[in-house]
Amino acid sequence: MQLEVGAIVEGKVTGITKFGAFVELPGGKTGMVHISEVAPTYVKEIRDYVTENQTVKVKVLSISEEGKVSLSMKKAMDPPPSAPRGGRRPFVSPGRPGNFEWQSSRNEPTSFEDMMSKFKQSSEEKMSDLKRNVDSKRGGFSRRGGSR
Repeated sequence: MQLEVGAIVEGKVTGITKFGAFVELPGGKTGMVHISEVAPTYVKEIRDYVTENQTVKVKVLSISEEGKVSLSMKKAMDPPPSAPRGGRRPFVSPGRPGNFEWQSSRNEPTSFEDMMSKFKQSSEEKMSDLKRNVDSKRGGFSRRGGSR
């Protein structure tokens, strides 16, 4: 069987690492499911989602020139039923653990640059909060001009 990008196939999990799972595909090829492609939620421990010798449904994301096959389990899942038109999700405040919306509420593809920009903004906000918290524990003095 010839694999092609976008195909959804079943395979057997042959190995698990901390960063993903290796899946044997029809035709004897092996591909890898990165930990970020296992489930539609944040995955801390991959073994909570897959076990060796388990049969899983995967979508072929890419095939490199070297023959490496990138797979996704979450993109092979049936999409959840969509909300009625005009229905909006409630606002979720970013930057608070547990309140982060991991998937876009739109079905539009997000570019890498957009994701990187959002990540940098979130990271800067968290660093600012952390610095403010550390400075308040030091009595409000900072390294750049506080008197000691």
